[in-house]
Amino acid sequence: MTPAQLLGPILRDVSRSFYISIRILPRRLRETVGLAYLLARTTDTIADTSNVPGAQRAETLRQLSKVIQGEGDANAIVDLREKFAPLQTNESERKLIEALPDCLQMLELLNAADRGNIRDVLAKIVRGQTLDLERPVLTTAAELDQYTYLVAGCVGEFWTHVCCRYIDNFSTRSENEMLELGMRYGKGLQLINILRDAHVDLANGRCYFPQEEIGSSPNDWSKLEPLYRRLLEEAQRGLEAGMEYVRAINHFRVRAATVLPALIGARTLSILRAAGENVLRERVKVPRKEVRSMIATVTLTMAKRATLDEMFERFSNQ
Repeated sequence: MTPAQLLGPILRDVSRSFYISIRILPRRLRETVGLAYLLARTTDTIADTSNVPGAQRAETLRQLSKVIQGEGDANAIVDLREKFAPLQTNESERKLIEALPDCLQMLELLNAADRGNIRDVLAKIVRGQTLDLERPVLTTAAELDQYTYLVAGCVGEFWTHVCCRYIDNFSTRSENEMLELGMRYGKGLQLINILRDAHVDLANGRCYFPQEEIGSSPNDWSKLEPLYRRLLEEAQRGLEAGMEYVRAINHFRVRAATVLPALIGARTLSILRAAGENVLRERVKVPRKEVRSMIATVTLTMAKRATLDEMFERFSNQ
């Protein structure tokens, strides 16, 4: 399978919204960012294959991580593909697993800096996914903070490293400042995912709400509500860090691709605030037509900073 097929139909079918962000990016960023996403989505699919015991999934992730790092036995990928691909009920995810050898080959063909960035971020993501399987119930706020960094905060750092390398005059702020803002942005987005998916996770025996704060009754809204409201505000601060990151970007196409998660996240948070304890019974999601409208406005206005600020403020207060 060619890079064009991997970054075209395969990427589009496993994430239509991220595929649009990738298409907005300058060509020189698409390959590195797109491949990193495909590998992360592959490890996530393995981690979520519920009809395989958790301990076995964790071990498979460790083996795959070694191969990604260029240290493991590449023959293990054949066994992994043959075992996990047929178990996928989603055809797009089955094709993604089947394409894993091609993704790994594409990784080897990248330049050393890009390959190093991808390996670094995937090592952290897989560590977070493995911990998730081994520690389905979090005990402390520190564990929650560690998890959000490993699976999402590090992605903000990865994005920054790649953009600083490929985009001249990328930002009005220093690289260190952008790394910090990008990390906070990613963690905020992951908190939104946790809050949005709470009822599904709890039904599956997974709890990201620290037991030290709510005890052993995550479905008791009277105990959960104070923590839930605090996490909403923490997520909002993460999005605000993301908007600081966005404003600092000079390249309008990179700015457009970077802002979309913040806008969707702001709208999601407004729905979550209104939903209250209903989040323990149903999954919150921004309607697809609203997402399409956001994308259209961002692209048609060439991601002007004033427009993006107005949109973020409006979605945050709906």
